[in-house]
Amino acid sequence: MRVGCPKEIKNHEYRVGLTPSAAREYVAQGHDVLIETGAGAGIDAGDADYEAAGAAIAADAAEIFRSADMVVKVKEPQPNEWAQLREGQILYTYLHLAPDPRQTEGLLASGVTAIAYETVTDGRGGLPLLAPMSEVAGRLSIQAAARALEKAHGGRGVLLGGVPGVAPGKIVIIGGGVVGKEAAKMAIGLGADVTILDRSIPRLRDLDDLFAGRVHTRYSTKTAIEEEVFAADAVIGAVLIPGASAPKLVTREMLAGMKKGAVLVDVAIDQGGCFETSHATTHAEPTFEVDGIVHYCVANMPGAVPITSAHALNNATLPFGLSLANRKLDALLADPHLMHGLNVHRGQITNRAVAESLGRDMVDAREALAG
Repeated sequence: MRVGCPKEIKNHEYRVGLTPSAAREYVAQGHDVLIETGAGAGIDAGDADYEAAGAAIAADAAEIFRSADMVVKVKEPQPNEWAQLREGQILYTYLHLAPDPRQTEGLLASGVTAIAYETVTDGRGGLPLLAPMSEVAGRLSIQAAARALEKAHGGRGVLLGGVPGVAPGKIVIIGGGVVGKEAAKMAIGLGADVTILDRSIPRLRDLDDLFAGRVHTRYSTKTAIEEEVFAADAVIGAVLIPGASAPKLVTREMLAGMKKGAVLVDVAIDQGGCFETSHATTHAEPTFEVDGIVHYCVANMPGAVPITSAHALNNATLPFGLSLANRKLDALLADPHLMHGLNVHRGQITNRAVAESLGRDMVDAREALAG
């Protein structure tokens, strides 16, 4: 199979779908690898590094989309990219289709087989291709909150760790999954006062055990969210419903009860965001203000630390990618966890959560592949 990796073109996105070491693994298993020139520059990987790994260098992205049997990316294809996809081609990347009807229409029209990192599962019920970026984003969320809380950036002027004689900042994390746990680790490390809300009692027990009293845990209800958000200096939105749009847990009306200059960091923005007033931002312009509340809603947070995040992502995506390269669509039929990653196939939506979020019809993945 010819496996192609174009350079990412989303605003301030420096990650790459294939690192040189990942490219070498594909080559070692007999595949042709084609990398767009400069694709690895953001992780200090030059064209010569890819050539040393056995890959060929393409002059532009058009050559990748024209000739590759499988396109491996990081972020969802942009309009000029999905226009170049075709039937019979495999797209392997993050998609986040639920809040993005325009991209969905583009993929459906192309006829491509689109496999989303964020809906591939594992035997423990986890999301192994989303987890490494959730770890990065969770940790970055606290850095973002700390920065946005500075007065010069529109925030309250609170130092998360406080100082002797002055109380630390209060961080509220909505969602105790991978993002929430990693955010809590960073916030505790800075000395903040941390509360995590979640609707899973077992999860709350695990967090209590993990943090040994260094965080407060609370069962998530509307009342609990209101009380905690109103008291917070910064709120981290870390909720996830795999494949579906994120629920709106902080409403516009609730902003009036918050401290002026408080910060909302919406890590769920790729799935539409969990704050009603959220809209996607970029690393170039990461924040905006609504009713005196600073919002940080960067849709590709891990792109800020591409060396760390690209290698972490490739570690997770490589085994499934090799399976696809070796077995093509049979890899999906042989692995139910990879099958969960199939979102679109030949003009049909094959993921229930995506279809329901968009109000579209869904075709069972196995039926779609058999058609």
